[in-house]
Amino acid sequence: MLPASPRAVTLLTVVHGWKPDAERWLLSVFTHCKADFEAVIVDNSGDARIAGWLEGRAAERLRTLRLDPPAGFAAAVNAGIEAAAGEVCILFDPSVELTGDAIGPLIDALGDPAVAVAGPFGLRSKDTVKEFAEHPGPDVDAIEGYCMAFRRADAIAAGGMDPKFRFYRIADIDFSFRLRDHGGRARVVSGLPLTRHEHRVWEATSQEERDRLSRRNFYRFLDRWRTRFDMLVGRDPTPQ
Repeated sequence: MLPASPRAVTLLTVVHGWKPDAERWLLSVFTHCKADFEAVIVDNSGDARIAGWLEGRAAERLRTLRLDPPAGFAAAVNAGIEAAAGEVCILFDPSVELTGDAIGPLIDALGDPAVAVAGPFGLRSKDTVKEFAEHPGPDVDAIEGYCMAFRRADAIAAGGMDPKFRFYRIADIDFSFRLRDHGGRARVVSGLPLTRHEHRVWEATSQEERDRLSRRNFYRFLDRWRTRFDMLVGRDPTPQ
């Protein structure tokens, strides 16, 4: 990876394959981001063709990190956070395409020191940590990992994502809670100019395997947070 120059924001994604998605994300970032940014791509594909393509694209504002052998999802995200040069990190799924300046409003949201994590897609519990649903916010319990912004220093202090989350599902909820654990808020920034395309890892995983891995991650989440009703927006923080 090329040496880092300090930046206002690091735009981070983890690639598991599917080069056209990574190309689309990268083009949209360089076209629409108006902030002082760098893009960091963590290559978790184990594919020599992806590695060769990324090596040929490395530049001052684009750095790549290859994990060999590939790691679990959370460990790959943590490697990107560690390598980031930006004060703010914005984690994207490569299925997301920017269609305008979505970065500025996210940086602005983190200008409020009470906000620990921000993004366009929020989740609120249904009065229990056992069930979450999409919610327009502005205050929510967690931000979905399609696009989530946070301060790098906060992520480091929280220990990053739990590396035991090898599959991506629920890892974003757990990470949101880790970032918020000392009183921070999760804030939806609505109306951002971006498009979600097909989520390749989800589509490439069989229904049976998705259910198994999601269940495992959810139990891990519950083991840590099942009694933390204080983390739920608008709920009386007393046990059920």
